[in-house]
Amino acid sequence: MGWKETCVMEERMKFISCYLEGGESVSALCRLFGISRKTGYKLLKRYKVYGMDGLKDRSRAPHNHPNETSSELIRMLLHLRQAHLTWGPRKLLAWIRPRHPRLALPAISTAGDILKRHGMVKSRKRKRRCSPYTEPFIDCKSSNHVWCADFKGWFRTGDGKRCDPLTISDAYSRYLLRCRGLAETRFESVKPVFEAVFREYGLPIAIRTDNGPPFASLAVGGLSRLSVWFIKLGIRPERIEPGHPEQNGRHERMHRTLKQETAKPPRATFAAQQRAFVRFRQIYNHERPHEALNDKTPAEIYRPSKSSYPKKLSEMEYPAHMKVRRIRSTGEFRWKGELIYLSEALIGELIGLEQISDRYWQVKFGHVNLAVVDDWAGKLTRKRPGR
Repeated sequence: MGWKETCVMEERMKFISCYLEGGESVSALCRLFGISRKTGYKLLKRYKVYGMDGLKDRSRAPHNHPNETSSELIRMLLHLRQAHLTWGPRKLLAWIRPRHPRLALPAISTAGDILKRHGMVKSRKRKRRCSPYTEPFIDCKSSNHVWCADFKGWFRTGDGKRCDPLTISDAYSRYLLRCRGLAETRFESVKPVFEAVFREYGLPIAIRTDNGPPFASLAVGGLSRLSVWFIKLGIRPERIEPGHPEQNGRHERMHRTLKQETAKPPRATFAAQQRAFVRFRQIYNHERPHEALNDKTPAEIYRPSKSSYPKKLSEMEYPAHMKVRRIRSTGEFRWKGELIYLSEALIGELIGLEQISDRYWQVKFGHVNLAVVDDWAGKLTRKRPGR
């Protein structure tokens, strides 16, 4: 039991008054006021030294901070950070340490907190990533099993125009199917390049890319308009893990050679740059021996695909046991009287829903699992049923 709920200060003053009046021992008074003898003697001691002010609550903070960062060091950190805006707390402390060996340096986290308190650190926005690709990559055992596609970092030609080289290669033979400079990476610019390649060489089984646009998006399943088109053509879009270019290593190695021979330095005009890409592709495919191909050229190994580009795309078809819905112009589909948003990349397309339990339905576009409809909640969930 502690002080009564009236007013702590008032109760303490009554305790002292009763003690000064005499007649009761300290132990008896402590029992009367419901406090321990230790608390009672502490209050009496504080009253004798400080008077009534001694009865007030005191701060529990320590009187001194032996590990407190000195104002001199704080000024030094801020001044150095202002001179080197890209240096983090670790680098700042590493610069100070040999020049001021007698100075007590704080932990890296403490230095970071100091910079943050003084507004010298900008919070980074959390980077949104598209849904991870979880299917295993198919084996690349012959031509057209896997094609690789990517953009080789944009640059400006001598006339100031932006050039984004789109490259497409056959993973098995290393044959460079296209190297085309584009002014932008939008779907409308990229699709005609792929169409021309499909007409000339046929269709692959899979196309392996990174997770950036136009190959992928933040939509369910990482689908973009380009990957939706691939799926409708019967091509499997494969995506490497973010930050793992080695999963597309053959294509990345070609990019290094491409940069050395065509973009160092960039050509004077956009047209001249494209001519350089055409010459590079000719030499790369027909003249340059590849050690990985037993010193043969890609042209000696590559054979066009037997799967030709269709004149007209058919709509997606699904087994009879699945429910079929068409995606509206809003990216939604109707399900049991409700509108559920899926993806604008699928506008106008047919999706299939397959019942996997009394509660859940798997949403598919072709062979790709996109999400799960929770019938009880009436909405999509990306969680696996049973978790």
